Amino acid sequence: MNVSAFTDYKKKIIDSCSTVIVGKDDIIELVLTCFICSGHVLLEDLPGTGKTMLLRSFANAIGGEFKRIQFTPDLLPSDLTGINFYNRKTCEFEFRKGPLFANIVLADEINRATPRTQSSLLEAMGERQITVDGVTMALEEPFMVMATQNPIESYGTFPLPEAQTDRFFMRLSLGYMTKEQEAQVISRPSTEKLVNAIHQAATDEETKYVREHYQDVEVCGDVRNYMMEIITKTRNRPDILAGVSTRGGIALYKASQVTAAMNGRAFVLPEDVKRVAPHVLGHRITLAGVLNAAEAEEKIRRLVDEVEVPME
Repeated sequence: MNVSAFTDYKKKIIDSCSTVIVGKDDIIELVLTCFICSGHVLLEDLPGTGKTMLLRSFANAIGGEFKRIQFTPDLLPSDLTGINFYNRKTCEFEFRKGPLFANIVLADEINRATPRTQSSLLEAMGERQITVDGVTMALEEPFMVMATQNPIESYGTFPLPEAQTDRFFMRLSLGYMTKEQEAQVISRPSTEKLVNAIHQAATDEETKYVREHYQDVEVCGDVRNYMMEIITKTRNRPDILAGVSTRGGIALYKASQVTAAMNGRAFVLPEDVKRVAPHVLGHRITLAGVLNAAEAEEKIRRLVDEVEVPME
């Protein structure tokens, strides 16, 4: 495995996206981690923090087709997947593709759509395919969904059930910039122009390589057991009603491999696991009370700190 291919790829994408998204290189890296692992992102944050700009910049940097869907209560599943319509010129039914037939899909305010529409994403996210009127069509790779939701306003929303939340690889939050960074952003030219100025930073071959070879990163038995201790601990605590699923364990394993590779190593260290665990596991636990993203991540961090780190 060529580790430098991962470090170079990371630098190209972050350098490109950071021209628009200021001071959030760590979040861009986590989004890139999800992308390499063929995962999806749930971005929970307040309006106006740059969620749409982040994904548009990212799509341009990798050279992928971008589609944005504004979720509303009257949105139908066919508005996402597409529909068969009757062409009176040819006297035949033709399939008109929906916005899910893209490489990078932004599901904006996903919790404003009804559960029926939300669930129409599941097949696309899990199986990389869409079924319409009994006909199954494969989606083009790479494919990633980034869904956003407002963590404060709950009026007129339909919260995602745990089974659907578990489908997301990570839950992230951009948060506010520092005062100096925000001053730089509000005084610069149009953000729209900056996003449109981003050109493909990495070739399709480079993208294909990192997505196919990240699993070559070695995970020794001690580090693997360290991951399992963390996951098992989420299932045995009295304050956690439901712990991390097996899907969550797989996600933690993959994310640790990509993190190691992008930091120039062909092997995983416990520090890689600690780095990604709050973002991979925070939304996969069910507690007696309702926690926001930051509180859930902090709970996972405290839990991870309780697990003994392998020293060899």
